[in-house]
Amino acid sequence: MKKDSFALGIDYGTNSVRALIVNTSNGKEIGTCVYNYPSGKDGILLDPRDPHLARQNPKDYIKGLVNSVKGALKEAKKVKNFSPDKIIGIGVDTTGSTPLPVDENGTPLGLKKEFSKNLNAMAWLWKDHTGSAEAEEITEAAHKNKPDYTKFCGGTYSSEWFFSKILHLARVDQKVYNAAASFVEHCDWIPALLTGDTNPKTLKRSICAAGHKAMFNKKAWGGLPAQSFFTKIDKRLKGIVGKLYSEAYTADTKVGGLCKEWAKKLGLKEETAVSVGAFDAHLGAVGSGIKPGVLVKILGTSTCDMMVFPDKEKLGFIPGLCGIVDGSILPKHYGLEAGQSAVGDIFNWVTNQLVPESVMKKAKNNIHGYLIKEGLKSVPGATGLLVLDWHNGNRTILVDQKLTGQITGLTVNTRVDEIYRACIEGTAFGARAIMERIAEYGVKVNSVVTCGGLAEKNSLLMQIYADVLGVPMKISKSAQTCALGSAMYGAVAGGAFKTINAAQKAMGDLKSTVYKPKKENVEVYNKLYALYKKLHDGFGTKKLKTNYFDVMKKLLELRAAAHK
Repeated sequence: MKKDSFALGIDYGTNSVRALIVNTSNGKEIGTCVYNYPSGKDGILLDPRDPHLARQNPKDYIKGLVNSVKGALKEAKKVKNFSPDKIIGIGVDTTGSTPLPVDENGTPLGLKKEFSKNLNAMAWLWKDHTGSAEAEEITEAAHKNKPDYTKFCGGTYSSEWFFSKILHLARVDQKVYNAAASFVEHCDWIPALLTGDTNPKTLKRSICAAGHKAMFNKKAWGGLPAQSFFTKIDKRLKGIVGKLYSEAYTADTKVGGLCKEWAKKLGLKEETAVSVGAFDAHLGAVGSGIKPGVLVKILGTSTCDMMVFPDKEKLGFIPGLCGIVDGSILPKHYGLEAGQSAVGDIFNWVTNQLVPESVMKKAKNNIHGYLIKEGLKSVPGATGLLVLDWHNGNRTILVDQKLTGQITGLTVNTRVDEIYRACIEGTAFGARAIMERIAEYGVKVNSVVTCGGLAEKNSLLMQIYADVLGVPMKISKSAQTCALGSAMYGAVAGGAFKTINAAQKAMGDLKSTVYKPKKENVEVYNKLYALYKKLHDGFGTKKLKTNYFDVMKKLLELRAAAHK
């Protein structure tokens, strides 16, 4: 380890970019700055004619890079023994799949005058769902193909992913599509920009993006799907594979050194090491100390669940997962990605839509806090309610965005705090379904580490999750785990550590608070979860024929027992 060295993590989120400067010897975060994207609504370019469209202006990425890094440096300079030339490495994470159409030099088409007002030439943000029909076509074609190219991404290709967006572009805007020499993920373009080599033929592509979103698998079928696969779907995709790449790299790989132009713009040392980029959730898992047996749950409006499994051990197809990619989180480990489409969004739905005026007066300006306080007074089963957490569809394990939420057990006496608690329980049951699916295929979960605002603010949620999942719930010490994970990989690229595992040990930590399962609560939640699974499998699958006659009766029985 280099004495008194620092690493810079750059975390591009949906609405803003964050820069974080970290001491490589002890993980102390000495400088941070957030820059909100100025374009569109909260940084997102929208189209009132199409609610599924979500794009971003690449100008915002560049402005954000300069402003966030300079802001973090300004704060860090207040710390004794720090100077910008002591930053030895830079790591980058972004949202994904967020591809940019680029020209032969790697310049995003959205930066060129000809396309500056064309939404199709901008970055296609991860939450752009305009390619939903194309995603279904890709899924259908993959299932007919040998091999099935969706084998390692849960069996279903998503409208949020790389090729759905490219195919949709080819169909709706031939001018932009034909002008694109290639398509580059946001997480690949930023490191290329920093090192001065944005040539799409030579820039290093991330295995995280390639494997999880573009069906890239070197071992199974030699890289990207065959060109013939895409041509069969649509002749307009002829030549697409040749425009892309044949290799992809783990995030501990050094892309190159900071080029003279960007060293000057940022106020950093020229040739500072820059690592291969990756997606935010995956590097958030790194920053949270992910290792075999630990599930990292990134809790927010939705959730991302991450696990790793040694690639020396056999791991087969796991139905319903978003992806199984060797090296996407940690080198020499399969990265497993799952998640729930709505968690915090469900709690916000309750507070925004269901709170009566009488409760608002009691809660004053802290409705969530009030409902959490009331929920802590209750016990499992006491609400008599059961929630299916599909308010924004189901990401894992059913992979069906056409599923909707449900509350069973309502009466004229049901209170909003009971609904709030039941919604937390419903999301916990959804999390358990994911955990059980992973365990069913040999990946055991010994503990859960959480990060994100909900983990720190909602003690009710944390205890319920511990009781429902039956494992200890821990919290990452850093509130900026994605940027921290990026900084860790930057430290490895800069030579402070030989491995990412060493960087995690030196730079990461957990909070002292641990939520442990309570035996009496676990027993009740096992009964409630059996009812949840009955509704989950009945409404969520085609094959199962289920009678729900006993569900409401058993909920009333559990409610009565809780109130004795």
